Amino acid sequence: MPKREKQGVVVSNKMDKTVVVAVSEYTPHKKYKKIIETTKNYKAHDENNVCNNGDIVRVIESKPISGDKRWRVVEVVEAAK
Repeated sequence: MPKREKQGVVVSNKMDKTVVVAVSEYTPHKKYKKIIETTKNYKAHDENNVCNNGDIVRVIESKPISGDKRWRVVEVVEAAK
């Protein structure tokens, strides 16, 4: 089974070697079919502390690193301005 990848925006980098990434998903409403945006926060492992707030990053699923960290930062797609 391949590992899942998601892309999102870094909303917090205050922890050491950890960033919080907000990932938005768009799904249609079951009855009315309107597109609804749902946002979920994931804690991801950032080994070299290179991510800053506002960066767009790609994260990949990994084995549990700590109590609630199950994702790793693969690359910074776009740095914040």
